[in-house]
Parts: sequence; structure tokens; C-alpha cells
Amino acid sequence: MHGGDHKGKGDGNNEDFHIDEIKIDVDLPREWRVSRYHPFNNIIGDISKGVTTRHSLKDICNNMAFVSMIEPKNLKEAIIDEHWIIAMQEELNQFERNNVWKLVEKPENYPVIGTKWEFRNKLDENGIVIRNKARLVAKGYNQEEGIDYEETYATVARLEAIRMLLAFASIMDFKLYQMDVKSAFLNGFIQEELYVDQPPGFENSDMPNHVFKLKKTLYGLKQAPKAWYERLSKFLLEKDFSRGKVHTTLFIKRKLNDILLVQIYVDDIIFGSTNDSLCKEFSQDMQSEFEMSMMGELNFFLGL
Repeated sequence: MHGGDHKGKGDGNNEDFHIDEIKIDVDLPREWRVSRYHPFNNIIGDISKGVTTRHSLKDICNNMAFVSMIEPKNLKEAIIDEHWIIAMQEELNQFERNNVWKLVEKPENYPVIGTKWEFRNKLDENGIVIRNKARLVAKGYNQEEGIDYEETYATVARLEAIRMLLAFASIMDFKLYQMDVKSAFLNGFIQEELYVDQPPGFENSDMPNHVFKLKKTLYGLKQAPKAWYERLSKFLLEKDFSRGKVHTTLFIKRKLNDILLVQIYVDDIIFGSTNDSLCKEFSQDMQSEFEMSMMGELNFFLGL
């Protein structure tokens, strides 16, 4: 490459260049430009956020490494994804910990309720997948009233009740916290004699024709919401709570001049008190009775 008249051309001898007050000895066939400052128009992203390090991305990266972004439509799709296999195994482990059922021989002349898997990705408030949830559900639509169940209802808090609780907490200036009961319906005691099929894809190889006799309720059973609410409300009433007369999903506990409010929404619970010690006491009581996930201060609830 020829460039005899170019400034800075090397001729075999070292030449000194003074650029931005930096002295650099070079022996190169062409000119090199050294800049102390990077042009702002070449910076990618918001400069006010500072440097993004691997440490700051640790939680996101670790989480995404252990969840699947794809929500399978059926068992055939889920069984080929190791993340969903783990999620299904976690669900069955939950059954064992809660002593939900017992494997027995299939009874004669007695209906057996089928089971199926449902798959759902749990999202955070930013729409990021944080958990793969596989749930074993009973095909409760085959149940017959008077045979498989006597009564069914689901007590769900109205959105107006949630708003009133938020308003009251704002007026009284106390924090609200959130907890989640893991597999809440598995905690409800069952009164009827019910049998269900073994989980699809997880049949016992030694006893493939056996079925499970239920000790507690499953999701999908007609009586499951009622059984869970009855057990939870009984527990809270034994802990000196009183039940709301208008909204029966609201439980109130008073101690001297302080008040503790607990709002139930199926398996989600939000609570707060004018005295933080009552919140800690309530949290400890719940964790001693049920398997819970403490989610800290309330900032995302029912999609809001």
C-alpha cells in the first residue's frame, strides 16, 4: 500500500504523535487515531442507568435458565421438555408431602374419576416468566351430585373488598403483605369416598391398574374450593380471628388498640396490621400449618 505523502506514514523509524495530550510511539504503515472520550451518539442504551454488570443480571439469568418460555398445550409436548417434567414432579412431591392420597386396587362397581395435567407459565409484573406451574387436575365434570359430593361453592373476594382494604391501609398508614398457599386445595379434607386415576405419564410400573383413594381434595373436584375455605377459616377462627359479616373472606383480629386484617382470595392472602408484630405472628402461624410462599410487601395482585 503506497501513501508517501500521508501524514504519519512510517518510514522504518519511530515517529512521535501527540494526540489528545497522549504521547504514543508507533511504527505503523498508517495513521491511528486515539480518542479519550467515546462519542455520545455511539452509546447504546440509557447512559443514566450506568453500567450493566453480570451481577445485576444474575437473578434474571439464573431464573431464565430454569424455566421454559413455552407453555405446552398437552402432555405430549410437556413430556419432552425437562423443565416441565421437573414442574410435574414438583406437583407430585407436593401430593406426597400433604398426604393427599393412597394407592389402592381399583374398586369394583365404583366410579373412578379421571385426571389430567394443566400447564401454565407464571409471570411477574413485567411479564417475565418466573415459574413453570404444572397442575394435576381431576376431571370433576364427571362427578354426580349426591354421590361424589353433597355441596359445592367457592368463596371469592369481590374486587370492591380488595379496594376497600387498600384504601383502609392507606388511611391507617400501614403496609400490606402477600403470601401464597402452595397447592391450597390439597389442604382441604374430603368427606366422600373418591377414587382417581393415576397421573398420566407417571403411572406406577408395578401397579399400573391401581387407582388413588383420596384423603384430601384435588383441583377440579366440585367440593375442593369449599373444603379449602372451611379448613382455612376454621384455622383462623381458632387463632382468635373474627369473620367479616358482609365479606366472609375478610378476617379481623384485634389486640388492644391494634388491628390485623386478612383478606383471602382462594390461595392468595393479603394482610396488614397497625402493629408489625401481629403480621409476624400471623405469618409464623400460617407457615406452621400450611406450606407457604412469602412474597413480601404487596405490589402486584390480581393482575394489578
